[in-house]
Amino acid sequence: MTTAISRYARLYFQPTAFIASPFTHEDGAVARLAGGLVWFAAYEVIVVDAGRRIASLHVPVAAVDDFIATLSDTQAEAARLTIARIVASRPAIELGHNVLRLDQPQIMLILNMTPDSFSDGGAHIDDPAAAMAKAIGSGATIVDVGGESTRPGAKTVWEGDEIARIEPAVRRLASAGAIVSIDTRKSAVMTAALAAGAAIVNDVSALTHDPQAAATLARHDCPVVLMHHQGDPETMQQRPHYGDALIEVYDWLEARIAFAEAAGIARSRIIIDPGIGFGKTLRHNLQILNGLALFHGLGCPILLGASRKRIIGALSNEATVDERLGGSVALALHGAQMGVQILRVHDVPETLQAIRIWRGLRDEALTPVRSD
Repeated sequence: MTTAISRYARLYFQPTAFIASPFTHEDGAVARLAGGLVWFAAYEVIVVDAGRRIASLHVPVAAVDDFIATLSDTQAEAARLTIARIVASRPAIELGHNVLRLDQPQIMLILNMTPDSFSDGGAHIDDPAAAMAKAIGSGATIVDVGGESTRPGAKTVWEGDEIARIEPAVRRLASAGAIVSIDTRKSAVMTAALAAGAAIVNDVSALTHDPQAAATLARHDCPVVLMHHQGDPETMQQRPHYGDALIEVYDWLEARIAFAEAAGIARSRIIIDPGIGFGKTLRHNLQILNGLALFHGLGCPILLGASRKRIIGALSNEATVDERLGGSVALALHGAQMGVQILRVHDVPETLQAIRIWRGLRDEALTPVRSD
């Protein structure tokens, strides 16, 4: 708190000191994270100057106004905006007849209509009925349909083939009342999927792959997931490099949000994804996962997709893809505790059960104790 901060430094506010219940704390001593089920008592203020992290300060929520008073006018204005975004509720997203609530974790089912995805590749391709059977009744709030693998080393798929893979499944799922997301980088595929009933676009390139994508989404007023990546799927795991992975991913996503807004996409329609495994080493992924709460400062709902990924195998004796259920659930629970609003997973029943237990614990903690 007494560290001198250069007026040229940039400050990042990461919620920390998470607490079980707000009721044992004085007014103003704790804050609610993004209007959800998680409360915290302090910020880790990361100080970056000349592109380098030079300090991390622990600032209690109760003392944050006093801390801001020590900053330059520009820094203080930015700090107030970031803190307001951290604590602001994320409004529900209306999607036709469906409403996506963001005051609690929602489950997104991964549905691969591809022959070569790293997990369950080929299981549902050319069989939309089987895809529908897997998705409907799974308990997932959103079904994310993809027709192009984005695993490390994957080749680009021609948009015509991608449309042929996803369109029947999207149409069936949407007709059954599901909230369907389309996992694609291509505007032609986005257009076809939206016409078939998809409601959300999940773009792993964050609108960098196709110059027409942003205009397409603005025209449809369609929610979009902007995911961080370094490189493309074919090359992204070839020596990824960061000076400070957490801060660089935050800055990159901030720039992509600004790009999307300038293209006519409302900030209220933007969801962000830090891109676990997309151009990142094990250390980079762990740094980002440990700092997940930082991304609430961008003021958008957060999606976490870590299910069955390489990070789990790397931390558990090289477990194969079909042996990563425990690690996938652990990362989903970590995301929930960090206030993540959407969890993208392969194993819906197991993840949903874990989240229900977590939700029960949170509900009890957030219920005032009364003596009988």
